Amino acid sequence: MVSILSVNYNQTEATCALLDSIRRQSFRDVEVIVVDNGSREDPRAIIETRFPEVRYLRSERNLGFAGGNNLGLSIARGDYIFFLNNDAELTEGCIERLLHLCQKQAGLGLVSPLICYWPEEGQAADLIQYAGMTPVHPLTARNRTIGQGEADRGQFAGAQPTAYAHGAAMLAPRRVIEQVGPMDEGFFLYYEELDWAERIRQAGFEVWVDPRARVYHHESLTMQTLGPMKTYFLTRNRVLFMRRHGSGVQLAAFFLFLLVFTLSKNTLLYALRGQWGQLKAFWQGLAWHCGFRNNPFERVAGPFQIKGTTRSEISRPA
Repeated sequence: MVSILSVNYNQTEATCALLDSIRRQSFRDVEVIVVDNGSREDPRAIIETRFPEVRYLRSERNLGFAGGNNLGLSIARGDYIFFLNNDAELTEGCIERLLHLCQKQAGLGLVSPLICYWPEEGQAADLIQYAGMTPVHPLTARNRTIGQGEADRGQFAGAQPTAYAHGAAMLAPRRVIEQVGPMDEGFFLYYEELDWAERIRQAGFEVWVDPRARVYHHESLTMQTLGPMKTYFLTRNRVLFMRRHGSGVQLAAFFLFLLVFTLSKNTLLYALRGQWGQLKAFWQGLAWHCGFRNNPFERVAGPFQIKGTTRSEISRPA
């Protein structure tokens, strides 16, 4: 059985569109879990009326991407866990193809499908959002999403290992999660799936992408409106990721690059553009690592920690 987990945050209609796409799948051995992540209005009545097969959980506060998924994970019963953004929609055969690859590749720990932007009217070909990722560069802590913005001409046809899965759609065997642990809630937004993929590889598993399975994604319905919050968490978590996974000379080189290049460049650009909210968020993201954590974004996100997760165990009800 596959447990499909999705987190809703003020996007009930998008979530319902995802649930409709799951219903259209020929693969039926699934349970669907929706976690509401502290939305302004509780969508329980809408979801339970239109989709009585769905298991519904609600958190009274926003737990972030990892926290919302981990809440759903605590009641999941499947042998495989499929994490799906609520603004994504499945295509036919997606689940079967991902399962086939998991069963074929004994060392597979995490896999994503090909992810395409939601097609616009008159669009001649699908535009790719994700066909894999390059490793995070040890100096800049940046990486590249393979295929992003390219028209799909079949150039990504075969399944292969990749550096990272994509948080919008990724499937993991339960046994891998039980060994490695769930995503770390300390990230709240961004870099959590990259951190998870690194931990999965360190445990001896591989991360794959299978373009034969496809998902369409209404990109960032929520994050388009968050502005400085996005800047804050991207900055904070970029450094946090390197603190966890860099070492020795590599980590020293990253901090030198950060202080000499990134800090001066971003400060100058935000100032020249008059983006004072973004500038403040950028500096707050850096200041978090110096112990200065009393800012509005931390009050939204709740407590954080440098190592470990806030949920170290996964329960599996009988």
